[in-house]
Amino acid sequence: MNLILFGPPAAGKGTQARRLMDTRGLIQLSTGDILRAAIASGSDLGRRVEAIMGHGELVTDEIVIGLIEERLPELDAAGGAIFDGFPRTLAQAEALDAMLERRAHQIDLVIRLKVDDDALKARVAGRFAQAGRADDNPAAFEQRLVAYNRDTAPLLPYYEQHNKVAEIDGMAPVAAVSAAIDAAIDGPQF
Repeated sequence: MNLILFGPPAAGKGTQARRLMDTRGLIQLSTGDILRAAIASGSDLGRRVEAIMGHGELVTDEIVIGLIEERLPELDAAGGAIFDGFPRTLAQAEALDAMLERRAHQIDLVIRLKVDDDALKARVAGRFAQAGRADDNPAAFEQRLVAYNRDTAPLLPYYEQHNKVAEIDGMAPVAAVSAAIDAAIDGPQF
């Protein structure tokens, strides 16, 4: 089973992905985690990624697709993955479909976490104050949210045309979000 967690930054995708890893045995392919690891490595790629993310911009499709493709053997071993923060553009969605098809896999379900932008801004401000992650500073987050609404939100029709989208109220308490996601996964399509 391959899932996409779809929603803006700070919508709770990481929280739900970790839970699904524990309960479903899937792996998480989080572009945020992968990009932060690249930054921590201090490599040339990591420095390029850090500069891009520090300005609140999206990392290029080419870089992100390459990083995800490197991790796809893990999907084969686990029997499925949770894509968290990927795809973000139509080019990435099409590349993901092609990469999965070559491995005899597909996206089974897109879980859209519907959230309120103003509530997300408050959530990120609190997270930045606690953890100080550079990509969570309020100014950079504002740019990431604009980029999400401009570039990523329009992907929804791409998946809706295949009846693969389950909409979940991402503003509900975590336990309610978890229960709704489980109900969508365990629904009649599986």
